[in-house]
Amino acid sequence: MNREEALRKALSSIDESYIIRIRREIHQCPELGFDLDNTVSIVKRELDAIGIEYTDKLGKSSVVATMNREKSSFTIGIRADMDALPIQENTGLPFSSRNPGKMHACGHDAHTAILLGTAKALKSVEKEIDCRIKLIFQSYEEGTRGAELLVKDGVMNDIDVIIALHVTNSIPSGTLGIGSGTIMAADNQLDFLFTGKSSHAVFPQNACDPIAMAVSAYNQIQLIRTRKTDPTKPFVLAISRIQSGSTYNVIPSTAAMKGTIRSFDLAVNDFVQNQVGLICQETARLFGGTCRFDHRLGTLPLTNDPKVTDAVKKAIAKAVGKKNLVKIPIGMGSEDFSYYSSVKPAAFFRLGTYDEKSGPMTSSHQAGFIIDEKAFKYGSMTFINFIFDNMDGLE
Repeated sequence: MNREEALRKALSSIDESYIIRIRREIHQCPELGFDLDNTVSIVKRELDAIGIEYTDKLGKSSVVATMNREKSSFTIGIRADMDALPIQENTGLPFSSRNPGKMHACGHDAHTAILLGTAKALKSVEKEIDCRIKLIFQSYEEGTRGAELLVKDGVMNDIDVIIALHVTNSIPSGTLGIGSGTIMAADNQLDFLFTGKSSHAVFPQNACDPIAMAVSAYNQIQLIRTRKTDPTKPFVLAISRIQSGSTYNVIPSTAAMKGTIRSFDLAVNDFVQNQVGLICQETARLFGGTCRFDHRLGTLPLTNDPKVTDAVKKAIAKAVGKKNLVKIPIGMGSEDFSYYSSVKPAAFFRLGTYDEKSGPMTSSHQAGFIIDEKAFKYGSMTFINFIFDNMDGLE
């Protein structure tokens, strides 16, 4: 069997009904973060049935499968995330979540099923593929921790190039999209705890009001964009939560605040982060209190390597035609796939899943999130085309 015949066989072996069935099974039992016992067991069960070896010793609650281990001259990685969101599903689908307060509202169930379907099709021509393939089933993308742990444990050490897809209702089913260069932002997670002194509300002179500290700091933070940073370097600074007190007549002793910084440049991120910390701590001091400021860089800027991006475009065009390849603009969203792209050439692309015939469509992270299952096969087709085009290395 020559390479062209093997490619045709692999593409014809894509089992659309299998992908949809596995996706629905995972969708009904969504799990969060690292607590993915059922999802991981499904992935292992299917890899065992397909006949692909794997390990669960890298990262936490993740599975890394390997095809053609002996063909070490070039290795292609493909990643799928597996975790769900703490959302109560409201889709009315017959395979809706059975786990109260948990839902696959971001499509990770589809990503996992598509990668399993891809693995199943590739297995039929494994001997004809002249490279190693690593299939990464990753935990806790939503908490931006799963990829970081896998990279720290060396999952990328023998991977030469890595790709991944993400479903989206921003483009129609049957289209796929990608952008080149830095396409998604770093996510810096901010936590503040203002501490003062409690008092009965009728004796405000006896209190050191942490709510006043938080409100004042919030107002001062808004000036960072207009007075402190280069307007040509975009970033988002959002305070998304202020929480304090428990009743109507007591000034509390603490107030908590949470926020995020999104940026394409880590130098910008660091500057804004430092300004935020200084403002909050100085504001608290002026009120007679203190502020503990903690921060965590959840994701890095996600950069699509130009060569890998061009190779993905070629694979997409073969799967759905050039007219159904669209350009995805840069956005302030974040993705922990950035940990892979920070160490090896990578590309992250979008699989269109919008089709009104599938029901009312919303964007991800909403209780009514529905995607068109007929699009899933195009994800597998793109993965397979990419492997066959680049098994000898990137051109």
